[in-house]
Amino acid sequence: MRVLFAAVALMTATSFSHAAGNAITVYQDPNCGCCSGWVDHMRDAGFEVNAIKTGSMVSIKQKLGVPMTLSSCHTAVVEGTGQIIEGHVPVSAVNKLLADSSVRGVSAPGMPLNAPGMGELDGNLVTVDFAGKPFSRD
Repeated sequence: MRVLFAAVALMTATSFSHAAGNAITVYQDPNCGCCSGWVDHMRDAGFEVNAIKTGSMVSIKQKLGVPMTLSSCHTAVVEGTGQIIEGHVPVSAVNKLLADSSVRGVSAPGMPLNAPGMGELDGNLVTVDFAGKPFSRD
């Protein structure tokens, strides 16, 4: 009986941990359609996305510490860790970010045509960390 309770407790804890790691809040300009494409990309990969449309993107980026040289059209925050996802970062790079809590944030600067929500990944999209160093190639 103890083994059963332990197994149920472990499964419950794992479920809550998994859900917290997959919950993100994304701030996006209400006039930008490509942001919704990125939100769909994340949801299709199993992320729980809370999308907030706002006209205050510059102040949100400043508050969250997004380097202006790396900015894009939307900014997401991982609810469980506080890590930042700037722009059209592919889910593979987001998963890599989540695996390394020492990385504060990653960005696909600008609006690259070979990024989720913009176009098809072609193996040439470079995602950078907030220091501007290459983080992922997709």
